[in-house]
Amino acid sequence: MASGEHEYHVSVEWIGNQGSGTSGYREYGRNHEIRVEGKPTIPGSADPAFRGDAARWNPEDLLVASASACHKLWYLHLCAEAGVVVEQYRDDAVGTMIDTAGEGRFTRIVLRPQVTIRSGGNADLVTLAQALHHAAHEKCYIANSVNFPIECEPVVDVVEA
Repeated sequence: MASGEHEYHVSVEWIGNQGSGTSGYREYGRNHEIRVEGKPTIPGSADPAFRGDAARWNPEDLLVASASACHKLWYLHLCAEAGVVVEQYRDDAVGTMIDTAGEGRFTRIVLRPQVTIRSGGNADLVTLAQALHHAAHEKCYIANSVNFPIECEPVVDVVEA
């Protein structure tokens, strides 16, 4: 694994000027495009509660998705190293944000990964698969970067090899 400093170059371009710029709160669109060279463009906006387009990704969606994806990537890595064969992984994560007079913040994210592993004749395989979620959480770059709790409520199922 590469160590050291890593930079991520992202371009966010506002495309919501409806002819009069930000001349009034209701006079501009919240739409933007998120770009990284060589990758598909992500259509972004604000949450609909903040006059955004519900069909586009908003920053809050992306934060919850980042936490979930980071956990998943570490979990799969640790499972591969530990000999736990993951057949399926799905997370229905939920982020909670409070907004008080226009000053919002996330209070928590709850990850709810549902993992199916291949049986391996080891009675402690499910226990190990569960424990690896804790280890993945400890290593997750996103979880280590935010100032609110990210909780994990995993479910592990086993399929016969």
